[in-house]
Amino acid sequence: MDRIDLKILGALQKDASLSTAEVAQRVGLSQSPCWRRISLLEETGVIRRQVAVLSREKLGLDVLVLVHVKLASHGWQSLPKFKQKVLSYPEVMQCFMVMGDTDFVLLVTTRTINDYNEFLQKRLSQIPGVQAIESRIVIEETKNTTELPLDLVNT
Repeated sequence: MDRIDLKILGALQKDASLSTAEVAQRVGLSQSPCWRRISLLEETGVIRRQVAVLSREKLGLDVLVLVHVKLASHGWQSLPKFKQKVLSYPEVMQCFMVMGDTDFVLLVTTRTINDYNEFLQKRLSQIPGVQAIESRIVIEETKNTTELPLDLVNT
């Protein structure tokens, strides 16, 4: 990966709807080599997928919650079962297994606090092995980005 690849990635992570010609123009390449580079970045998994970033609020998903989950045990059955169950919940936008006094941190969105309470009581807390759940409701998104800091990548 070189500086041109990083420029391509920078352009695409700002606007994935750009045509190959537009990306090529922004990074100083002709269209064919730019297309080949983008294809290689996709094939190698550097570009995992291209998506539209939606407005949660405009869609009525007004509640955003950071959920800390502690499991009762870390046996060979409890971790995979928890992960499998969480993957099936559309309210869970992100799930991280972490080190420390919490085992998982989830980012959950719902329409209302009551919807979150129902999700918490009827689904999340019912997963076998869940020992404790702490919820932190987000009152303001100070920064929320999908852009990676490409300046930190070694070329």
